[in-house]
Amino acid sequence: MYPWVAVSVDQVTRPLAATSYAEIDTPAAMRADAAVARRALSLVDEAAAEGAPSLRYADYPAEVGKPEIEVSEAAARLAAVLEVYL
Repeated sequence: MYPWVAVSVDQVTRPLAATSYAEIDTPAAMRADAAVARRALSLVDEAAAEGAPSLRYADYPAEVGKPEIEVSEAAARLAAVLEVYL
């Protein structure tokens, strides 16, 4: 057996020191976690009940303007000093 392979095989076959699960928490903490999960799932249920957005071409506006970006005087001076072109 090649020495560099033996080292890696030994590392794989040894049991892991850390567990793959979290230690059981207090009942109050687990209840709080469940309440947060329940609220998050209710938001998902509400979003799913609204339905998917339309895929029809006619449902979208034909012309969508580009947003205007305003550059303040201070940002323009800073860009000039850094040689960034706005």
